[in-house]
Parts: sequence; structure tokens; C-alpha cells
Amino acid sequence: MTEIDNVREADFDQQVLQSTLPVMIDFSAVWCGPCKMLEPIVHQLAEEWQGKARVLKVDVDESSNLAVQYGVMGVPTLMLFVNGEAVQRISGYQPKEKIVAKFGAYL
Repeated sequence: MTEIDNVREADFDQQVLQSTLPVMIDFSAVWCGPCKMLEPIVHQLAEEWQGKARVLKVDVDESSNLAVQYGVMGVPTLMLFVNGEAVQRISGYQPKEKIVAKFGAYL
């Protein structure tokens, strides 16, 4: 299984906003049931999108300022950043097909 790096506020700018590849962020929390259900899908996408996009995780408890900055009201929330801009988001548990349908066009 592909390891998904946790990104923190200190390196968000460099890891996400300055990335040359699109970046999907999984805003989640350790106590969140739907986040755990979504995790295998996020890992599958990280593998399938290797070389096309980066997949990173933000723990909303550790990096609450990022959650506030990007208006994340509930977890899990997936956001896709392209050239430093948040271009798409999906909140709550969603099937893989729905995530691919919404984000795939940007990859």
C-alpha cells in the first residue's frame, strides 16, 4: 500500500501550493469513522495517480488553521489543488467512482 504523507501547516505552501502536479488533500481526523472507511480508496487513488498527482493527508486536529483557511466544515473532505488553487472538493464518504469523476478531469 502506498504511504500517504501527512502535510502540516509549516510545509503546506511548499508541498501543495508550489507543487507542479495536482495535489489531492484528504482532510481527516483519527477519531472519524467515515475517514477510516475512505482511507483504502485514498490509498488506491495514490497508487493509480502516481506520476499524475500527489495525494497527501491533513489531520484537522493537528492543523486546524488549514481546515479553517479552506472552509473544511466536516471530515472527511477531499480537496484538489491545481497550481496552488483549490479547484474541487468532496465532503463526506464518497465511492471511488464519484471521486474519480469529479477530480479525474484535472489530472
